[in-house]
Order: sequence, then structure tokens, then C-alpha cells
Amino acid sequence: MGSRFHDSTADAIPGAVRRLTLEFPAMPRPEVVQVVRASRSDLAGVPTGAVPELLERLARERLLMRAE
Repeated sequence: MGSRFHDSTADAIPGAVRRLTLEFPAMPRPEVVQVVRASRSDLAGVPTGAVPELLERLARERLLMRAE
């Protein structure tokens, strides 16, 4: 079974936004985009192969914190 984190680094942001928007339907899309972009910025220097998975995990945690 393949990983859902197969996005290339270039596709990491739109892929994470797409999945997280579905996971957090009550969160406005612009807010999800902002959290994902900020998370990507915070991951600068991370090896590119790890970016898609780490980006989505970090953004998900931040969205969960906002949803509380």
C-alpha cells in the first residue's frame, strides 16, 4: 500500500492544503493555506524527501491546536 505522502516537494503545499481542508471542514480554506505555508517556511532546511510528510504533520498539529 502506498503512502499518501508521495507528493513531490513542489506539490507538497497544494497536496497538504487539499487533504487538510477535507480533514478540517469547519476551518476556512484561507486559514488552512496560511497554516500550511507557515509550516513549510518553518521546515526550511529539512531534506526535501521528508518535506511532504513533515509539512502535513506539522500543519495538522497546528490546525488541531487552533480548533480547540
